[in-house]
Amino acid sequence: MTTLTPSTFNGKMPDASVPPSSSFADFVQETTALTRRLFIQLQRRPSTLIAGIIQPVMWLILFGALFQNAPQGFLGSSVSYGKFIGAGIIVFTAFGGALNAGLPVMFDREFGFLNRLLVAPLASRFSIVMASAIFITTLSAIQTVAIVAMSAVLGAGLPNASGLALMALIVLLLVLGVTAISLGLAFTLPGHIELIAVIFVTNLPLLFASTALVPLSFMPTWLQWIASLNPLSYAIEPIRYVYLHQNWSFSSVVMQAPFGDVTLGAALLVLLGFTTVALLSIQPRLRRVFV
Repeated sequence: MTTLTPSTFNGKMPDASVPPSSSFADFVQETTALTRRLFIQLQRRPSTLIAGIIQPVMWLILFGALFQNAPQGFLGSSVSYGKFIGAGIIVFTAFGGALNAGLPVMFDREFGFLNRLLVAPLASRFSIVMASAIFITTLSAIQTVAIVAMSAVLGAGLPNASGLALMALIVLLLVLGVTAISLGLAFTLPGHIELIAVIFVTNLPLLFASTALVPLSFMPTWLQWIASLNPLSYAIEPIRYVYLHQNWSFSSVVMQAPFGDVTLGAALLVLLGFTTVALLSIQPRLRRVFV
């Protein structure tokens, strides 16, 4: 059997073409097995999930308490800061989890497990990517449920059924796009140190350059432009709107950007475009590795 090293990723992987007898059922079986492996790893290290739930809940409680005496009119006459920040914490938690999606793949790559997968007779090597996406999406869903539940306990209430469905769609689109970028980085960067550095450099600037913590009108003009171009804002504002309004439509204005009003439908299109571009942008790298 040929021994592969991480340096192999600098060029094209040896051909391991899909057998003619392979089928969609084989792809599903492979994806299920690889996803199960990730959940077994999580079961052995449950502190990862526990911390992933406790941290956003602590943010919700602490930030809500920190700004409870904010000046009158800061958010409007009937909006508490705890209710305002809930959407930001939901989106940023999902974003942070998805940004870390490439780390398990990077460690598999460094320890040689990924090399063994790539020379195995898989029906499709894209099952590796699909397994990571399913795993991260599931964790994000668990974290979102915890945040929504705590927000309800703190008095923020709950969106209606259609609002909850819209929230789920927004989180899904964001997680898929960011997970794709993270996996692309995992196959591009030389090691986990570089990937962790990118995560650290990206995380907080995107948080503070979004509408997660304060409304757009509270920012200086230059930061308003940056926040209006930040994909996170296009996930935060629709979720915030359905939290604050039981009656909403795709024509509802969710953000008053410097360049004009952004409707809920337009925000969803931006998110869909972001996810599509992210998925397409990593295709050349994945083909180089998987083909």
